[in-house]
Amino acid sequence: MTMKIIGADHTSYTISNLERSLNFYVNLLGMETLWKRKIEDAYFCNIIGFTDCSVQAAHLRIPGTDHHLELFEYISPSGEKADVRTQNVGSSHLSLLVDDLWAAYKELKDKGVEFRSPPIEITHGVNKGGWAVYLLDPDGITIELFQKPH
Repeated sequence: MTMKIIGADHTSYTISNLERSLNFYVNLLGMETLWKRKIEDAYFCNIIGFTDCSVQAAHLRIPGTDHHLELFEYISPSGEKADVRTQNVGSSHLSLLVDDLWAAYKELKDKGVEFRSPPIEITHGVNKGGWAVYLLDPDGITIELFQKPH
């Protein structure tokens, strides 16, 4: 094999409202906005496979990493809401590391964030002794908060 992957640059989510998602990811989860702009460039439309497109976009830096979260709100062509519940094929989630999961859970719960459950202790496998919880962003996209075992 001659192809060689050398890293990861970003994870992308299509969202329904960029400002609402920025409020969630920046103000609640603490990500840093790197840039925000409207994209209608021909090269971009060709990459995504639509000859005429308009997208409100932003790149955010995930704290403690160089990894970016990319958010796209499609103005044109408009799309339909996907069923992104975790059991459905094609769904995904982003796992974010936290140092105190219970404190993060309480803070976000008090601010109205929807969780699938309270934090759960991991009792088997390589992460035994760690803690994890799934929460939902404003579009129902799953985000995991994960505290590594000590």
